Amino acid sequence: MWEQKLIQTNRGIFEIFEAGNGEPLCVTHLYSEFNERGYHFADRFVEDFKVYLVNLKETGNSTEVTHEDELSMSETSKDLEAIRQVLGYEHWNFAGHSTGGMLGLHYAAHHPKSVKRLVVGGASATNEYMDHQDSIYCDKNPENDRLKEIVSVFYSEEATKEERRQAGKAWTEMSLYDPERYDEYFGKPSSGKVVKKRLDYYSKTELPEYDIRESISEITTPTIIFCGRHDAQCPFVFSEEIFHLVPNSTFYIFENSNHSPHVEEQKKFNDMVKDFSCLV
Repeated sequence: MWEQKLIQTNRGIFEIFEAGNGEPLCVTHLYSEFNERGYHFADRFVEDFKVYLVNLKETGNSTEVTHEDELSMSETSKDLEAIRQVLGYEHWNFAGHSTGGMLGLHYAAHHPKSVKRLVVGGASATNEYMDHQDSIYCDKNPENDRLKEIVSVFYSEEATKEERRQAGKAWTEMSLYDPERYDEYFGKPSSGKVVKKRLDYYSKTELPEYDIRESISEITTPTIIFCGRHDAQCPFVFSEEIFHLVPNSTFYIFENSNHSPHVEEQKKFNDMVKDFSCLV
């Protein structure tokens, strides 16, 4: 179990969960909510870092927003800065997966002195991933109709808790290289449920204009980019593009993974974390 704390900052109260020892590492996701059970992605880092799993505004017991733009990556990065300062760190490390990785890129680009090391996986620096035929979010992808059915459950006011849980499982299975191993991968209780208000802001307001390719080319932070070769959410080419754009970066490819190498190839991922802890 992770230890819960409430952090009072000049930008509001934030709920965080701590685990592990070592250098400080921030982990979060743009539209997920966490609890004491942790998060499968964050769990991979606790042997090498003191991990701070952060509930952003509108998630868990963190502050609600007054204006919708507080949900943006820019404002969220400022929230992370406020948390870092209250925790007393001159700088910390950051690890992000999917839109958590996109947030990490934005954060490192705009607050370069605050991020000592950065690891980003299954991400994109542009909204073009939504129109790539290898992405399940693209209308041309054969799995897109099924995805739309799943997403509709999350937006349905009539859906039961169990129906939402099954929809979440189906969404995850669509993003696994070997979906039959779902129970093996996710047998351990964890957290990370989707928060509709943050997802809505990202998909309807931020995503249509999302393109940070120019800004991330200025990142000087030592960075690891990783991706599953068969990523069905943010296809491989978009992580490859990030690698070419971020000057001081290394690229880790997981040949037998889809969107979640941290569970699909756990041993290789753990080796990458060890490399990340020594990155200079």
